[in-house]
Parts: sequence; C-alpha cells; structure tokens
Amino acid sequence: MSAQPQAASPDLAAIQSLAREDMSAVDALIRRRLASDVVLINQVAEYIVGAGGKRLRPMLLLLAAGALGHRGPDAHQLAAVVEFIHTATLLHDDVVDESDLRRGRRTANAVWGNAASVLVGDFLYSRSFQLMVELDRMEVMRILADTTNEIAEGEVLQLLHVRNPDTDEAAYLRVIERKTAVLFAAATRLGALIAGADAATCDALHGYGLNLGHAFQIADDVLDYASDAETLGKNLGDDLAEGKATLPLIHAMAHADDATRQRLREAIEHGDAEALPEVLDAIRAHDSLGYSRDRAAAYADAAEASLAGLADNPYVAALRGLARYAVSRDH
Repeated sequence: MSAQPQAASPDLAAIQSLAREDMSAVDALIRRRLASDVVLINQVAEYIVGAGGKRLRPMLLLLAAGALGHRGPDAHQLAAVVEFIHTATLLHDDVVDESDLRRGRRTANAVWGNAASVLVGDFLYSRSFQLMVELDRMEVMRILADTTNEIAEGEVLQLLHVRNPDTDEAAYLRVIERKTAVLFAAATRLGALIAGADAATCDALHGYGLNLGHAFQIADDVLDYASDAETLGKNLGDDLAEGKATLPLIHAMAHADDATRQRLREAIEHGDAEALPEVLDAIRAHDSLGYSRDRAAAYADAAEASLAGLADNPYVAALRGLARYAVSRDH
C-alpha cells in the first residue's frame, strides 16, 4: 500500500532550541577533547566535526535525560562520547564506501587520504573511551563497549552484503540495526540511566532509540532514490554505485518480472551507477518508495509508543517530534 501524504515536517529548529544551551556545552567539550599535539589529528577531526550536521545522537541523549528531569556535566560528557563514536564511524564508513562527498563537502578521505581517515577515526574511538572511563560508571562503560562492538559487527555484516543481490529485507534490517539503530538506542538509554531512571524506563527509552534509528536509516535510504544531490549532500544513487541493496531496491526486486529482476541483480553485482534510470523505473513501477516510507513510519510510530509511560513535558514532546521528523525530512 502506498504511503499517505506526509504531514508538515516537525520544526527541527524548535526541537534543537530546547537543547541549545546543553549542546553548546557539548560542542565546547568536544573541541577541548579533540585537541592533540599531532597536527594532522587536529586538522582531520576539526574538518569533520566542524562540518556541522544535525548532532542528532548527542541531542537524543540530552533530550532523554531532560525528559526525566536531568541536566548537567555528566550528560554533556556522555553526549560528547556518543558524537565521537559516531564521527569515528563516519570516517571509517567513507573509506570503506570510497565516498567523496558528505553533507555537501568533500569527505576527509578525499582530502587527506584513506590512511589518515582510518587512523584519526581510531583516535576518536580511543578518545571516546577515555571520556567514558572518566565518569567511572561500569554500566555506562558496558553499554558503550557493547554498542561499539555491535557497530563494528554491523560494518562487517554490511561488507558481506555489498554487491550481493540476494540480500533480503531481513538481512537489510539486521545491518541497519547494528550500524545505525544501536547507537541511537545507546544514546537514549544512557540519558535515562544518568537521570536515575528505573529499569523499565531505561528499557522504554532504549526501545524509542532503537525504533527511531530504524526509521531514520530507512528514510535515509529512501532519500538516496528520491532526493537530489544538492539537497541530500551526497551523490544521488550512491548506494547503488556502492553495490548496496537497500529497502527500495530490495522491494522492487521482490516484485519485478524475471527480466527486470535480472537487470537489477546485475546492477547491484557490478555497482552500476549507469543503471540508475532503470532502477528508478522499477522502484516507481512497484511503489517501492511508498512501501519503504510505510516501513519507516511504522518504526517511527513504535518509537512514539515507547514514550507512552513518560510524564509529558517539553523534552518528551521533542522526542515525539524527532520521531515524526525522521520520516518527513528531505535530507
């Protein structure tokens, strides 16, 4: 069934304004703790952190803590940890994917080369662990250690599916859970944990983050076939060029006739960006974008439902707004 027309996108700026003071403290902490006496580390790290972006993952931690009445330096430090981990994954991802454009700018590996990007990514991972150890809370360290391990597994799992036309929806979902959703879930669980929430509330915020991460990534993969390079900040059809079978293409292949399915399989096997017009035709013919949007919306609904037990306040409202924003944005 085709997705219903989207309501107007929630005002991300209004959501961000709620966390602005805390995010300013996080940004200041990030820049202090990025500092190294190795000049190249400062250059690469500042380049990618300074690129901006939504800072969604650290903001999620701050909003989750705020929803439960907690703000403070420990939240700022954990938010910085989450952003360091995310930034490290971006550096490594762009090397693995051979990407040359992110957020409308050249990637760090395109500027400094693969070796520098990988090694600075390693620096950011190790710096994140220094920060979390300073908080001296075993449960925090356990969550983040488990999360970084799952992210690494997700990277390898995705590698196994590159140029694999037999990747199905279940396999696709396993990859995005580990690559994307687990860090969202760690951010919101940690926000609840440092706010002193009980186990049930921590689990609820974890569920919110996990579902939000799925919604966000599926929506991202829709945009790779539905947006344009200027809006998206990367090249349209990059997933196809990298041989990645994401949900719109998986759905189209599952419903195409034999001849079209074979052509789509070949496009994935060869990372054939020139086949993009044919791929888009197949995706349109089977309303695969509508199907994918519906799946993203279902995860967003599940994220919102996870918040049902929380007392309403502006932070909870912001978390609900982010669930809607995840599936209604254009970049």
